[in-house]
Amino acid sequence: MRLAAILLVVGLVYLTLAQERDPFFWIYTLHSMAALTADTTGGDCAAECDCPPTFPIAMYCDNRGMKQVPYIPSRMKYVYLQHNQITAVLDDAFGNATNLVWVMLHENNISTVGKKAFSNLASLHRLYLSGNNLKSVPASLPPSLHDLRLNHNNIDTVAPNSFEGMENLTVLLLSNNAIQDLGSSFKGLRSLTLLDISNNQLKKVPDGLPAMLHQLYLGFNAIDTVPRNFLSHFSNLQYVRLSHNELTNKGIPPSTFNVSGLIELDLSFNKLERIPQVSTSLEHLYLQANQIKEFTLGSFCSTVDVMNFSKLKVLRLEGNEITHSDLPSDSTLCLRLAANIVL
Repeated sequence: MRLAAILLVVGLVYLTLAQERDPFFWIYTLHSMAALTADTTGGDCAAECDCPPTFPIAMYCDNRGMKQVPYIPSRMKYVYLQHNQITAVLDDAFGNATNLVWVMLHENNISTVGKKAFSNLASLHRLYLSGNNLKSVPASLPPSLHDLRLNHNNIDTVAPNSFEGMENLTVLLLSNNAIQDLGSSFKGLRSLTLLDISNNQLKKVPDGLPAMLHQLYLGFNAIDTVPRNFLSHFSNLQYVRLSHNELTNKGIPPSTFNVSGLIELDLSFNKLERIPQVSTSLEHLYLQANQIKEFTLGSFCSTVDVMNFSKLKVLRLEGNEITHSDLPSDSTLCLRLAANIVL
């Protein structure tokens, strides 16, 4: 008892001295004590999940072998449900947690999503549904979304209104699906900067591509032609990938890729016989595994002029029908900065 009393007095003296040095000491102490206590606002954390007291608005349920979406307390803003065995997202899955900002559901077995499952999540910014078994884009997605990932599913059709009202969407991943046509489904996506629709079954470049795109990925499709001036309405586009398609020179209108601002252009693994004309501002050009038979200097510089040289840094031409001996003798006047020409 005497020892306990001594320790209590010492503790009180320490706290008193600490308070004199810092008048907010008690607030800090109480806050630290509270951080060690589980927050049950809006309901208890699901037994299978972790809800750290130090981050009470996040719920970690990843890699738990779960087969359904658990109860989610209303205080939650971030829910991690990836790498489980969830097969369906019902209409009331998030009915108690309408303030969610991130929902991570990638790498599950989801094939069914209720028509109202996400409709009430007015603050949702990120929704990851990649690596599931979806056959269509979920209905009634909230217009608040900034980042939507639907890659690696079995989506074969995209309804015209699938992304309606999503003026804030900046990232849309639809790669590795079975999409044949996208119609006018991108209409209204005025903030979209990254669009990945590679590894699908597209036979043409989609109509109505958003004007603010910075990165456009169309590789691994069956595209054999591109529309005239289809890149001219972009103001920020820097990366275009059209590799592993069926493109021929007849399917590329003159000056299609001669647009300012473009930094990287990937046309590898197509059926080109000539190098298409590109802008002098282009820095990376990938043309490997085509059927190119000649090196046309005019494709890079309209005239051989030391004041009008190409800014190419990487030019890949291996797997074609030309060798180093086919390079024109005056190519250095045009490609003087081409540090890496691979033949």
